[in-house]
Amino acid sequence: MKSSINQRYATELAEESNIAEIASAGSLWQAMRSEVKARAEFEPIMATYFQATVLNHDTLEGSLSFLLASKLDSSVVSSMALREIIQDAFANEASLTRAAEIDIKATRDRDPACNSYSTPFLFYKGFQALQIHRVAHWLWVQERHSLAFFLQNQVSTIFGVDIHPAARIGCGIMLDHATGLVIGETAIVEDDVSILHGVTLGGTGKESDDRHPKVRSGVMIGANASIIGNIEIGEGAKVGAGSVVMKDVPPHVTVAGIPAKVIGKLNQECDGRDMEQCFFD
Repeated sequence: MKSSINQRYATELAEESNIAEIASAGSLWQAMRSEVKARAEFEPIMATYFQATVLNHDTLEGSLSFLLASKLDSSVVSSMALREIIQDAFANEASLTRAAEIDIKATRDRDPACNSYSTPFLFYKGFQALQIHRVAHWLWVQERHSLAFFLQNQVSTIFGVDIHPAARIGCGIMLDHATGLVIGETAIVEDDVSILHGVTLGGTGKESDDRHPKVRSGVMIGANASIIGNIEIGEGAKVGAGSVVMKDVPPHVTVAGIPAKVIGKLNQECDGRDMEQCFFD
């Protein structure tokens, strides 16, 4: 029995290595399809779900539009109508597909609980909520505000993630768990940022216009941190769990506490992508 288990484990490692090679060669979609096909064979009870969400589709955007529309389905706007809207966004804004690919790879690389490219796509609400936000932001830019707000409301109700459609979010974003995440209207989140659950990027409640945080590339924000006001979190900085940040944070430092203070410095190679939460020098 032990030998059989070891042999199967070795086979799985070989398959994972092959899939990683396919993904690194630029065909993430083919790598994901290979994973999902193996999942369906291993867990037949899930085969219908895997077939409907991935294996029936020729492209990543076709699969993603089906998946997101099925999540958002309501008596107000049907999944069929929502899928047409999402497909229209992908067709007119090619960067949406590329952003989704980069987000998948970022989650696969940074989340130790994620052992495949298809896992965040199929099961992680942080990834799914972020892709819906990207569509809502596209609608917002087109001045289709009512529909953008509808998508925001659905994501908040279904996923517990509340991101204003006007917020600008880069690529390579990992929203880990994502429950309770709030991102305000004028917030900016640049590339390669990692955000854990319960985080608020909010305003003070006293200001108008540009009133939300600007999170620069490579930042990591720990669980339940609150970053308040039109302040800047510098490149590669880390914010400790439960912190309250109301002043600018310099690049490549760690802040923690209430109110947050600098408690350590980071070298240029250490940033939010390593997910290291050891906060001292």
